Parts: sequence; C-alpha cells; structure tokens
Amino acid sequence: MLDKSKQIIEAALLAAGRPLLIDQMLELFEEGERPERKALRELLAEIGRDYEGRGIELQEVGSGFRIQVRAEYTPWVSRLWAERPSRYSRALMETLALVAYRQPITRGEIENVRGVAVSTNIIRSLTERDWIRVVGHRDVPGRPALYGTTRNFLDYFSLKSLTELPTLSEIRDLDSINHELELREPGIDKPIEKDEVADE
Repeated sequence: MLDKSKQIIEAALLAAGRPLLIDQMLELFEEGERPERKALRELLAEIGRDYEGRGIELQEVGSGFRIQVRAEYTPWVSRLWAERPSRYSRALMETLALVAYRQPITRGEIENVRGVAVSTNIIRSLTERDWIRVVGHRDVPGRPALYGTTRNFLDYFSLKSLTELPTLSEIRDLDSINHELELREPGIDKPIEKDEVADE
C-alpha cells in the first residue's frame, strides 16, 4: 500500500499545479487507507530522493510541497514559450527587497531608504502579483499602510519561510536577482507587462 500511496501523492502533486499542504494530501485518502502524517513525510522524502539528478525536484515552499523544474534548467524550458517575460525594473526589485527584509514597512519608509518616490505602479504591480499585501497601519497621523510579503512571494522564490532569504551581505547585485525571476515557473506565471513595471 505504501508504494501506491507514494504514487498517489506524486500524481496529485503533478496534477495540482500548485503547492499542496500535508493535510490536503492526507485528504486524498479514505479513512482506512490514509497514511500517518509521519509516514507521509517519509513518502515525500522518498519522492525527493527519486528526483535527485533529474530535471525536476520536490520543493517545500510557504504553501506546501510542489514538483517543479530545477532552476538551472529554466533557460531551456523557457524556450517553450514564445514571449520572454519582461525584466523587472531595478526600482521594483529594490522595493520588493525592502519589503521582504524590513517588513512591516510603509511606502514612506521605503522612499526614505531609496531616496526617491515609489511609483504607484510598483506597489500595484507587487500587490497584483500577490507578492506583497497590507498587513496593518502605522499608528501615526495619516495611518499609512504597512506592507509585508505573502505566501505567494515565498512560493515564487521557492522559500519555506523568510528565514531562508539570503543575508544582505550575500546580495551583491539586484540584476542577478532579476535574472532569477525570469520564468521561475514556466506556464504557471503570467509575466508582468512592460507598462506595469516601467517607473523611472
């Protein structure tokens, strides 16, 4: 039964097209055939080992587990799509990085660090992609919105939690992050249109 359970889990992860939580995977099984939570984690570890040395991998992200193309193969896989996604502007990447590392943070605080105004298009683009959201309001006059990252941000960057973000000393060049963003999830992600990222 364990072999069949493993195959069911693998099939579900492939079919889902999104990360699945442990509880969601357990719900796939009838009461009598449902594996224990620990056994399910062992099955997931087995699937992960099965994919070692292959073009795909099992990855745990903020919203659960998913099967994905290994990052090193995206330059080839991306050729399946006629249009390459737009590169993200430096201003958008700097804004996202500030939200990720200093959250919760207000738009004014982002502008103070960057030294320039933050375009409304940038905030809108990041919000529409569900990478950032309003998590509260600063208790000062005007009650400005406080921004934080979302689970979708973690999922897109293949992170389980914010503790997996590289340290600031490891980040040398935002352009290298921009390169990482180019079609991390082929076929799943809708690229931001050029007019959504143009800002400065």
